[in-house]
Amino acid sequence: MERRWIIKNIFKIHPFYLICLLICSFTGHLKDYIMISIIILFHEFGHILVSIIYKWKIDKVVILPFGAITIFNEYINRPLKEEWFILIFGPIFQLVLSFFLNDKYAYYSNVILLFNLLPIYPLDGSKILNILLNKFISFKKSHLLTIYISFITVVFIIYKSSFNLILVLILLFISKSILKEYKNHSLIFNRFLLERYNNNFKFKKYKYINSLDLNKMKKDYRHFFKSKNGYITEKENLKKRFDFNSKK
Repeated sequence: MERRWIIKNIFKIHPFYLICLLICSFTGHLKDYIMISIIILFHEFGHILVSIIYKWKIDKVVILPFGAITIFNEYINRPLKEEWFILIFGPIFQLVLSFFLNDKYAYYSNVILLFNLLPIYPLDGSKILNILLNKFISFKKSHLLTIYISFITVVFIIYKSSFNLILVLILLFISKSILKEYKNHSLIFNRFLLERYNNNFKFKKYKYINSLDLNKMKKDYRHFFKSKNGYITEKENLKKRFDFNSKK
């Protein structure tokens, strides 16, 4: 009973998906829409399977009109390696499925996959970009740069594309998501820092920063900051930000 309850409450269907399903049933495209939904769900099961292996907590899986998104209730500071494997197994599952589809639906699957790999938040392409950026620059810069590139890519698609109602609806939804992520940037960065302050993550790599600037902190690294009396740990530096007793 408990397992059934969990599955029932993880999967959420966006109301607009049901509207599109109804429209397709009246326009003779119901079979195509259902097949596209199956392709999308199979892709999402790739993410879900690996996240279960890594013991990530799934908050919900939202079935959208033209895609799906798995939302996790996890630390931002989970290893980039785990993020990468959870992310990449979605496209891998979809490619495997494509081998068993006829030419028409294999084509649909490939178009969906290519679109999903564009560097636009919240598509998988933006997450791949963000993981790569986090390898070289700080968490804060990676997050902002991913948002900026997402916005530029959307503008480029609008500029180059002819009018298409489906594409317009998709881009409107995506633009709203990008804007929301931008507005939440400070909250996300503070959560990243607060997780470091409240938890003892075991990172193997070290980074020395020649200032007390928390904006330079990276994922997968433990940091040491240069102060007047030598280097201090990131916990000591973060204490100045989050421990209100130390400010009195």
